[in-house]
Amino acid sequence: MKVLSALALVATANAQYFSDGWKPGQAVTAESAAPSAGGGVPRQNAQPAEPFSFSNLFDLNKVLGSGPVKGLFERAGINITERLEAAAVSPWDTRIPLITDENYSDMVVNEVLTPEEEEKRVWAIVVSATSSRNEGISKFVDNAFDVAYNDTLIAGDLQHVRFARIDYLNVTYVTTKWNLWTAPSIVILKDRGQTLRFYRPNQLRIANGAFRQFLEMDGWTVTPPWKSAFAPGGSREFVLEFFAIWMTKLYLVVVQVPRWILILISGSVASFAINIFHGFGAKKAPPPPKVAGGARPAGGTPAGAPVVAAPAPAPAAAAPASPSKAKQRKGKGKK
Repeated sequence: MKVLSALALVATANAQYFSDGWKPGQAVTAESAAPSAGGGVPRQNAQPAEPFSFSNLFDLNKVLGSGPVKGLFERAGINITERLEAAAVSPWDTRIPLITDENYSDMVVNEVLTPEEEEKRVWAIVVSATSSRNEGISKFVDNAFDVAYNDTLIAGDLQHVRFARIDYLNVTYVTTKWNLWTAPSIVILKDRGQTLRFYRPNQLRIANGAFRQFLEMDGWTVTPPWKSAFAPGGSREFVLEFFAIWMTKLYLVVVQVPRWILILISGSVASFAINIFHGFGAKKAPPPPKVAGGARPAGGTPAGAPVVAAPAPAPAAAAPASPSKAKQRKGKGKK
């Protein structure tokens, strides 16, 4: 009886692994997943393994956040996790959209607008330095731009103006096509990118509400737009277009290398180049050392140096005769 009871228990436990199969007229249903060998519930949302990447291998944030390195910082009393999280926070107003090489055409060039909206549309774009260089004049321009955007939202006006930001070091195609090589800068864009005006921080007042007033009064109209053979619509626009495409391809390759490795490589190359340029040309021999009194330096006369004879010593002056000896000579003569 014990054997029969055990067999019945095993059959009941394994009944979930057997199915009667499909019958005519029965709806087709998905098969239930079989339990794992360990008896647990299978993971339905398992994330695929992250592919190997050279950039991820040498990512400074991942190296600092690894277990051994994190333990060393904790021993020193530094919470490296909080430091990395604070560094990852954007220093800019996140409500202002970022223009990138990927979304520029969809966001600006191909923006869905009515003919009236297209005629009035104005893009106010600040080209900001990257977050690691957000100091000095860059921080001043970014703060003034963010304040103007926030004041516009509060006032609810300037419906025809759209604010945007470009991260200079993370955007290549757009800035190269615009022939823009410095940051920070402010760009006033119209006509779906065909009319561009560029302003440096020293060319435009932006603090204390001045930039918002500039937009309200259409202050850019007094500045002529960029017009040249390389500008949008120019006869040589294709040159910057071609250059921008290949610069972007190069950037996509270089960006895979961590920045600290690029800094190390560039510093080594610069040091090597400086040593080469400083080594050109014949080096002049040092002048012979000057020795007082005409004496020669130890080791003889240096090669190529003229031999100078030592000056003869001056004759010593004769001592005057004493008066007593002169009287003795006169007394001998009288005898």
